[in-house]
Amino acid sequence: MKTAMYPGTFDPITFGHIDIAVRALQIFPRVIAVVAENPAKNTLFSVDERLEMVREAFEDKPCIEVIKYSGLIVNCLREHNASVLIRGLRALSDFEYEFQMAFTNRTLLSSSETVFLTPSAEYIYLNSTMVKQIAKLNGNVTPFVPGFVKQKLIEKFKPGN
Repeated sequence: MKTAMYPGTFDPITFGHIDIAVRALQIFPRVIAVVAENPAKNTLFSVDERLEMVREAFEDKPCIEVIKYSGLIVNCLREHNASVLIRGLRALSDFEYEFQMAFTNRTLLSSSETVFLTPSAEYIYLNSTMVKQIAKLNGNVTPFVPGFVKQKLIEKFKPGN
């Protein structure tokens, strides 16, 4: 029984992220959503805020565990006895970067594999950066994120914050 890891910054988690993780459960009996602590990325939400949102997003999915991790994802694979990385591909532009990462990870951990999943059609264009921009400009993010994430975005972009 293979355990798959689905790493990401999830800043914030979107319906596209949720779609990929749930679809991964059709292939793997257990998925670990890894909230990445990446100091190189300037995130809107702290790692603990992101962890809380991702946990809430998957609270009704007992086969999806949620953790945070800082460091190389291959080390996280080793620590959790997992061997498969799940990565979402929205467009051809995602492929080149993800292809390079897959080979880099396999070089660092030869037993690792990367499985690419495409999101459902309604989420093919969706990304966290776009959602944050819409929220910042007081747009309606309801079609893109769960209600609790929408509320967190409203709070973050409230004047005076």
